[in-house]
Amino acid sequence: MKKGLVMEGGAMRGLYTAGVTDVLMKYGIKFDGAVGVSAGVTFGCNYKSLQPGRVLRYNLRYGSRPQFKSWRSWLKTGDLYGADFCYYTLPEVLDPFDTAAFARNPMDFWCVATDVETAQPAYHKLTTGKGRDVAWIRASASIPVFARPVKIGGHAYWDGGVSDSIPVRFLLDKGYDKAVVILTQPAGYQKEPSRLQPVVDRVLKKYPAVVARLRQRHVEYNACLAYIAKEEAAGRLFVFRPSQDIGVSAMEKDPNRLKAVYRVGVRDAKRQLAALKEFLQD
Repeated sequence: MKKGLVMEGGAMRGLYTAGVTDVLMKYGIKFDGAVGVSAGVTFGCNYKSLQPGRVLRYNLRYGSRPQFKSWRSWLKTGDLYGADFCYYTLPEVLDPFDTAAFARNPMDFWCVATDVETAQPAYHKLTTGKGRDVAWIRASASIPVFARPVKIGGHAYWDGGVSDSIPVRFLLDKGYDKAVVILTQPAGYQKEPSRLQPVVDRVLKKYPAVVARLRQRHVEYNACLAYIAKEEAAGRLFVFRPSQDIGVSAMEKDPNRLKAVYRVGVRDAKRQLAALKEFLQD
């Protein structure tokens, strides 16, 4: 029986995912494959490299630096999260990402990005955790308006959340029998139309397919939540949802608030651990 893991994005709400996955690592919970979107892959890749604690650690140590995330970075480079710092200086020098362990781990791991011309999702299997993989991870987390599209192999890509915010169907269509889904919004959440849509329409007018997709994103997202609830009731999915509101902005730098989000993930994972183990039994 093939078992998979799906990790939603959500910028700094992704620390909830980090809390959950750190508990999964601590208790030796393994999957045959995983897929992450945006923060779900930038943070979730540490699950494949087996580095518990790393996500919280580097966010607390370096998250307040303007090179990490700042409006100054956005105005200067077009990227709210500094690309050079986040994808090179940090994982290669300051808090090394274990690419050897990542490559050695047999678990398949995909990320999702969105083609800027078609607004269709593109799925890439990450194998080395470096080189071209880094470009795909960055693309998956490059939010339109707040980041430049990332060019890879003759195409350009933005955040995977534009086209497939919670890629449950992708994983199940790969032949997985069961999947664990980590959401970063609490039970009962429904996405509403973006208040930034007028800005999106104007700023992204060269990318009409992306604009159209973003205009319908709340509809697609809520439909996916309904699908998840149905499959959860059928016993095919096990879902982690924040047990309380963890509303933090993409620019959150307060270490106490960041730790609080992480701790909710840890607490929820520990509370549901027995049920999770039962779900994963063949």
